[in-house]
Amino acid sequence: MDKILNLDNVNQYNQLYGLETLHPLVSVVNLNEATRGVDFIRVNYGLYALFLKLEKSCDIKYGRQKYDYEEGTIVCFAPGQKAETTSTVTTVRTNAYGIIFHPDLLRGTSLNKTIKNYTFFSYEVNEALHVSEEERTIILDCLNIIRKELEHNIDKHSKKLIVTYIELLLGYCTRFYERQFFTRGKINRDALTRFEYLLNEYFEGNTAERDGLPSVKYFADKLCLSPNYFGDMLKKETGKSPQEYIQEKVIEIAKDRMSGTEDTVSQIAYSLGFQYPQHLCRLFKKRVGCTPNEYRIQINS
Repeated sequence: MDKILNLDNVNQYNQLYGLETLHPLVSVVNLNEATRGVDFIRVNYGLYALFLKLEKSCDIKYGRQKYDYEEGTIVCFAPGQKAETTSTVTTVRTNAYGIIFHPDLLRGTSLNKTIKNYTFFSYEVNEALHVSEEERTIILDCLNIIRKELEHNIDKHSKKLIVTYIELLLGYCTRFYERQFFTRGKINRDALTRFEYLLNEYFEGNTAERDGLPSVKYFADKLCLSPNYFGDMLKKETGKSPQEYIQEKVIEIAKDRMSGTEDTVSQIAYSLGFQYPQHLCRLFKKRVGCTPNEYRIQINS
């Protein structure tokens, strides 16, 4: 029978694999110590989870697609996400390590304010992090430090130290993801080229006027990337966020139409997908320093 688990606390996960719970809100996982296994499970995550898979012992379905990972891959999940796991080995114990922690652990800490900045928690299938031997060692060292702190009797310093070490772990993961962006430079540049083509195509016809201004998700879906990964990739390649990139394109097209046509500002705004002309005027003033009509007068004078 399919198992469906609303993973709302750390102890649920540990009981699933027969692991010891040392702290109610956080656990360092070593599946080499598992005393129970799970052939198939569907999980609704209410926790943050980060796993270093040193062997491919299961298939993970994340959303509607399979998580494309292999040995030496970091797999991340965040509260609100759903995943299915199907075991591909006959042994209970697998060479995998990780950490799971409840959002309540972060309450009142600086990490609670910045956790959303670690966008790799929402990366999708083809965006897994593949780590080198040296990087694996760093991840395992961080996990071991947290594990030792959990084995220490809980006192007034425990929460601060544990969260600090988790933040250190996430900081290293951020560095490793940025390295992956660099080594995948050609792939990213190809994606950027396709994005520019799709952006031009969107405004050349009547799509913008019909459907409105394009969203970041629209282009991410076209490129088969998650919005967060797409955003990080574009930022790495261009120094601009997708929203900034789209807005710059809108302004350039508006400038062309202000100088090359007799269309009114309202007509131009509607053709670009704005619901109200004043929204274009506000963006134009912010980006260019003057209103569209003022720009038209300057160009034609």
